[in-house]
Amino acid sequence: MMDQARSAISNLFGGEPLSYTRFSLARQVDGDSSHVEMKLAVDEEENADNNMKASVRKPKRLNGRVYFVTVAIVIFFLIGFMIGYLGYCKRVEKDNCVKLAETETGEPETISETEEDVPKPSRLYWADLKKLLSEKLDTIEFTETIKQLSQNTYTSREAGSQEDENLAYYIENQFSEFKLSKVWRDEHYVKIQVQGRVAQNSVTIMNSKGSPYLLENPDGYVAYSKAAEVTGKLVHANFGTKKDFEELNYAVNGSLVIVRAGEITFAEKVANAQSFNAIGVLIYMDKNKFPIVKADLPFFGHAHLGTGDPYTPGFPSFNHTQFPPSQSSGLPNIPVQTISRQAAEYLFGNMEGTCPSNWNIDSSCKLELSQNQNVKLVVKNELKETRILNIFGLIKGFEEPDRYVIVGAQRDAWGPGAAKSGVGTGLLLKLAQAFSDMVTKGGFKPSRSIIFASWSAGDFGAVGATEWLEGYLSSLHLKAFTYINLDKVVLGTKNFKVSGSPLLYALMEKTMQDVRHPIDGKSLYRDSNWINQVEKLSFDNAAFPFLAYSGIPAVSFCFCEDEDYPYLGTSLDTYDELIRKVPELNQMVRAAAEVAGQLIIRLTHDIELGLDYDMYNNKILSFVKDLNQFKADIKEMGLSLQWLYSARGDYFRATSRLTTDFHNTEKTNRFVMRAINDRIMKVEYHFLSPYVSPRESPFRHIFWGSGPHTLSALVENLKLRQRNISAFNETFFKNQLALATWTIQGVANALSGDIWDIDNEF
Repeated sequence: MMDQARSAISNLFGGEPLSYTRFSLARQVDGDSSHVEMKLAVDEEENADNNMKASVRKPKRLNGRVYFVTVAIVIFFLIGFMIGYLGYCKRVEKDNCVKLAETETGEPETISETEEDVPKPSRLYWADLKKLLSEKLDTIEFTETIKQLSQNTYTSREAGSQEDENLAYYIENQFSEFKLSKVWRDEHYVKIQVQGRVAQNSVTIMNSKGSPYLLENPDGYVAYSKAAEVTGKLVHANFGTKKDFEELNYAVNGSLVIVRAGEITFAEKVANAQSFNAIGVLIYMDKNKFPIVKADLPFFGHAHLGTGDPYTPGFPSFNHTQFPPSQSSGLPNIPVQTISRQAAEYLFGNMEGTCPSNWNIDSSCKLELSQNQNVKLVVKNELKETRILNIFGLIKGFEEPDRYVIVGAQRDAWGPGAAKSGVGTGLLLKLAQAFSDMVTKGGFKPSRSIIFASWSAGDFGAVGATEWLEGYLSSLHLKAFTYINLDKVVLGTKNFKVSGSPLLYALMEKTMQDVRHPIDGKSLYRDSNWINQVEKLSFDNAAFPFLAYSGIPAVSFCFCEDEDYPYLGTSLDTYDELIRKVPELNQMVRAAAEVAGQLIIRLTHDIELGLDYDMYNNKILSFVKDLNQFKADIKEMGLSLQWLYSARGDYFRATSRLTTDFHNTEKTNRFVMRAINDRIMKVEYHFLSPYVSPRESPFRHIFWGSGPHTLSALVENLKLRQRNISAFNETFFKNQLALATWTIQGVANALSGDIWDIDNEF
């Protein structure tokens, strides 16, 4: 094109043999326009006469200037034309692309020239998402799903049974139909304990003056009881709490004890009885606490003071994995059996002594079996290896798919399990469907992933959930940042109760303020002091191993009455009984769905991770205050709490620094925000004591676990010193205090971030 321009200009001006024009175009890096550089050269004879040269050159110099100006104008015109033409082509090409995209999506969109450079919002706002969730939940009939899951009214769904497996496949198919990102199953081979196939369990009154009287061959049983036969006198121990045993005026040593169901788990009752040297335990449902329960109703529970398969403690029970024979230290060494109220009242007829009035128990209760009578307990339970299936469905996050919240529910049940597992499983399915629709049709783009999990063998102590955690322990705490438990979410209407990690208290409070009670229309947030009423997660709650074993923040909640739901673990845990007890079941489950749904959205939508690490400042401070009550005892041992004060101060400074870092960070910088979120999500994990073995003491959390490494055990040890100094081990206590202090210090260090950011004033 440059040659053609030169030729055209030369022809235009008739050519000039003694002069020519040289020009070049070069784009400058500091602008979009082109700069034209022109260089002129005139070749003339050097030896011409000076006067002649002057007379000839003057007019030629004038003509040259005209030529140069004209050439410059033409060149600038050509350059302008070329730039305009290219810009037009690009604009036409862009318009064609927009039209093509409109044709493909079927959703035409008008984009003006001023809107082209304006970024469109990629995510919905909180108010939009809350409304979208509410609209989805309004269209769901929850009770139909729960009824369908519990349609075989009196059929058991014991873990590993055909009924349990069929339901697993149904849930797997439902997840696939919901178009979740991925659906998969997790298979384990576990040992559960069932009733003997040949010999029955029995309770017999042994009279010294007459023949034995067979009191009962119970239909219910307690899994993981020791299979044994024992005989001894019988003592009533109320609910079987540690305090109940301590306040008994009757000797328990060498006796069987009978205790009421409720207050604490079966496993804790048995462990307490065993610690006081009882030889066996009977458990019944009394009339005062369970007034509507039939007198002859059998019931079920388990006695493993732990979670998971007790015969693979600390490691997963995958197929074909070979481990040396071992068993959990939480298994009881004494037999335990449930009996009907009818059988218990018959026993009371042969007992003497009045039960204390503060037990609030019916008048038939007696304290001790007559001197000339004993009770014989025979337990013939058998171990059974069975295959269980956990089913998972995934909605993958759009920005941080390797970070996920887990929502889970127990699927199995001893009996129909409508309230125990049917409600939670139905809710799990409907939440998966609702969130899938919100993503595929509603425009919701969760930053982080959501995993929906259906567990098996929950009735035997969260076996399915624990085995999964054990199988992936090394990676889960780096990726899973919250577990939401849906088991037993509706057992009534009056109260709304929460249990779980302090990291989730603030998030739960916001949710309670947003969700209305379906009956009175008021906010679920009723009491500003609700945090102090939060109960510790029990061994029977599937959220417990997530929190205490894996260090993953977990929460469990429920609508309930003041008294326990009477039919859990019985053959009367049916849909008909549940709807009779809770006529507003659909509205209550919908409210539970809204609570869980809002938690999921807040945890996966917001750029910052909504875990309130400040709450553990209060927990640590409360622990320090508890220890200050024993300052004199600690001083007598030549110890000081100064190290603990320093560790607590370091944690406070670390949380303050992290809060400052968060406020000073550009929220759109996802790299920096992810680094901050990683520090937050590891707080819970670092409260697992690094000084005890996960196999020997699986629940290593110093606040929520169990064992001598916990802060509560340390306080109990100091109480023992005041009660009985001869039974107090000073060296052991010093180790307890040192390791607890260093665990708290370790959390502070981890929260500080990089090693060079740690301001250790220890």
